[in-house]
Amino acid sequence: MTGDSPEREVILEARNLRKEFGGLVAVADVSGKIYAHTLHSIIGPNGAGKTTLFNLLSGTMPPTRGQIFFKGKDITHQPPYRMVHQGLGRSFQITNIFPSLTVLENIRLAAQAMGHDSFKLFQHVERFQRYEDQAREVIEVVGLQGLELVLARNLAHGQKRKLELGIMFAGDPEILLLDEPTAGMSSEQVPELLEILQRIMARGDKTIVLVEHRMDMVMSISDFITVMHLGQILAEGTPQEIAANPLVQKAYLGALYGDLGTA
Repeated sequence: MTGDSPEREVILEARNLRKEFGGLVAVADVSGKIYAHTLHSIIGPNGAGKTTLFNLLSGTMPPTRGQIFFKGKDITHQPPYRMVHQGLGRSFQITNIFPSLTVLENIRLAAQAMGHDSFKLFQHVERFQRYEDQAREVIEVVGLQGLELVLARNLAHGQKRKLELGIMFAGDPEILLLDEPTAGMSSEQVPELLEILQRIMARGDKTIVLVEHRMDMVMSISDFITVMHLGQILAEGTPQEIAANPLVQKAYLGALYGDLGTA
């Protein structure tokens, strides 16, 4: 998360967020802002607090204290389902799909659930042509063309990750909160996911908050990066600023990205 920038719109903000588990402080009074229409990555080693911070921002975990604001509105104690309807969508490290439904059905139902027909899930599909059309558009965005009628259980792992992203994208959220989207993927599959995220950002109407351990991906796609350490923010800024930060170089990046700081 970043500091003040008057020319940018703040879409998500944390104020003095803290999370304690007994005597363990996982997130220690963190404050920061996410700007609209940017891709913002949160990084750090195991135990740094990045996943806990992500869970606080997405509403899947209540803070011990502190506040979360979405477009200026306090959403700290709202349940995740309400956050979804306000425009926040999140993914999980473990895929969250309907294995017995096809790719098209999974995405269509997600679009329908955000529309006015969410309590009519078992009506004939012809009544919901607009949702099917929307689902087919999403399938194009996430690169699942040709797999519309394949049962989700029969997809390869990388394809399931795309489907999960499609399910979230079908709800047309303003913010996509992605928790380790490359988890379980081979190195060969990562560039394709990277292209999907770039395609989503190119639309100009989405914000992505990303927790990810693949540093090459983070450095290549992020507008801003927050580095967590022992529950606090160690550093934040652009990829070039993060790569040039001596503390970050020593703790996380080493010499691999050191030359970016002199670019």
